[in-house]
Amino acid sequence: MNFFQKLGKAVMLPVAALPLCGILMGIGYILCPASMQGAEIAGTVPTIGLFLVKAGGAIIDNMALLFVIGVGAGMAHERDSTAAIAALASWLMITALLNPDLVTQIIPSVAEQETALLAFRKIQNPFIGILSGLIGANCYNRFKDTTLPEWLAFFSGKRCTVIISGLVSVIAAALLMFLWPLLFGLLVLLGEKISGMGSIGAGLYVFLNRLLLPFGLHHALNNVFFFDTIGLGDLTHFWAGETSADVSWSLGIYMSGFFPCMMFGVPGASAAMIRCADKKRRRYATSILLSAAVCSFVCGITEPFEFAFMFISPPLYVLYSLLYGIFAAVAGMTGFRAGFSFSGGITDLIFSASLPAAQKTWLIIPLGIAAFAVFYLTFRLMIPAFNIKTPGRGEEDEESVSAAGALSETVAGIIMPLLTEGLGGIGNIKTLDNCITRLRLELNDISAVSDEKLKAAGAKGVMRVGGSGLQVIIGLNVQSVADELAKIMKAPKTEPKPDVVIRCSAGKILQPVKGRVIPQTEILDETFSEGVIGIGVGIIPSDNRVTAPCDGVIATVTDTAHAVGIESDGMEILIHVGIDTVKMKGEGFVCHVSEGEKVKAGQLLITFDREKIAAAGYSDTVAVMLANSFDFNDVKCLTKNK
Repeated sequence: MNFFQKLGKAVMLPVAALPLCGILMGIGYILCPASMQGAEIAGTVPTIGLFLVKAGGAIIDNMALLFVIGVGAGMAHERDSTAAIAALASWLMITALLNPDLVTQIIPSVAEQETALLAFRKIQNPFIGILSGLIGANCYNRFKDTTLPEWLAFFSGKRCTVIISGLVSVIAAALLMFLWPLLFGLLVLLGEKISGMGSIGAGLYVFLNRLLLPFGLHHALNNVFFFDTIGLGDLTHFWAGETSADVSWSLGIYMSGFFPCMMFGVPGASAAMIRCADKKRRRYATSILLSAAVCSFVCGITEPFEFAFMFISPPLYVLYSLLYGIFAAVAGMTGFRAGFSFSGGITDLIFSASLPAAQKTWLIIPLGIAAFAVFYLTFRLMIPAFNIKTPGRGEEDEESVSAAGALSETVAGIIMPLLTEGLGGIGNIKTLDNCITRLRLELNDISAVSDEKLKAAGAKGVMRVGGSGLQVIIGLNVQSVADELAKIMKAPKTEPKPDVVIRCSAGKILQPVKGRVIPQTEILDETFSEGVIGIGVGIIPSDNRVTAPCDGVIATVTDTAHAVGIESDGMEILIHVGIDTVKMKGEGFVCHVSEGEKVKAGQLLITFDREKIAAAGYSDTVAVMLANSFDFNDVKCLTKNK
């Protein structure tokens, strides 16, 4: 699921270019209606309009290419531009090899298969763009540190990722030559089934779109219905100035239903939440929900509202999604047609109203009034009936409420020290990213997260994804928060360097866990105290984090995650957490590395639960042993407590 979350965020990068397209083409069509009709264009104003239409068209006509670059860069570690080049190389390779002329030459029978031939004619689509982006990003992530022989050294590192991406793409193209017609056929079948259902199909699509949004999987559906992947492309054909007469469905039907829900339904539901809030907390709820409602009305961004309750009450969110589907079906039946370049807010409604596919846009008034009333009544009845803890109805203490209310006085609307503390400290952050409203993090130790502290810092919600992923819902100011966190992460660390506990001619071994260092003879296990496994020290821990004592390679990891072995410059180092803790069978231990992985000094290796170890009746003493100490004649252990 973490993969799809990250992919959804990467896809938003090219989608963010669509509002510019909508503004340019909307103004252009107003100034130059003839550009939609193919009539002769004359005069300064119409010429300017045509210029703007073509400028906007340059974006929407090349969405597949934007997906290539956006996904390639967005899915790459450090978002390196090299990955985008590798993705572009993949795209060029795949689309060239799957050109219908070449495919029919290699497989002549394709020419006689209508669906298969159409599949290859539409090979330059966003789906293939996303696939190429993934190939480029994964080749970069996997091979960016590759070292080649000296005579090929020029192609080492990042340069080789482009070459590898091309080679992988050749294999991918060969597979797609057989698989793409099958997948395309399934997408066509899905599109035909839903499009054949008319307004009911539009309602079903919009319902699924909202239902899949929390997981980022709605983008898969959008590729079928918004863009010209299989011949539908409601969004692309709408903004191309076409009408329903130019396509096989009622143009705009898959976008129209979003407008009454986003412009009026979300404000209605927000008003219900404010009304249901406790009187003492109503001001607090209003500060959160009013801005979310305005955001949804103006630009169709609904995440600040949806994340206020989707994880608190999934059944209410399902009902919310169903209301979207119902209004989409009703909008389709009434003949209301509007299109968006980004989302269903009033901005897109205004700019799309002049396009020929736009129909009965005045119906947004009665549809909007109905949506406001239905959403309001639904939420007004459901929230108290099922005691749903929406904003202002939770058990927040006054300190948390006042902290959240003081957001404007803090960096990026968040109390940064409290936020980092809620994340388990800045050192607990492994990777940091963000989407429109959410911080997306991968943490070293997910158990160190405090939901209460994050919410006290102003976060609107917290979501765990997989074993180490975390999403913190901030709001539209999330970019500023992410930038501030990134600055703190890059800032020089002021913590003192750990002491050296073992030294020999091969190098130094640093103290891997905070605590009191004791001589080897005081470890309450004869295997360690009598030197059976080598020379070393013990540590009575005051922390629950074990870090790498030097640069090296992970040689062994026990199945129970309580011990690791590291090889470094000829030294074989064993770090063993606790005495007889193997009997705990991994309970209370989390290993953050795997065998064969390169590690740097200070990198997190193991986290352990000291309370669970004590409750099980075992000692939590950490043994640090130089297992091959007898290969050296100058091993020195430093057990002085600093």
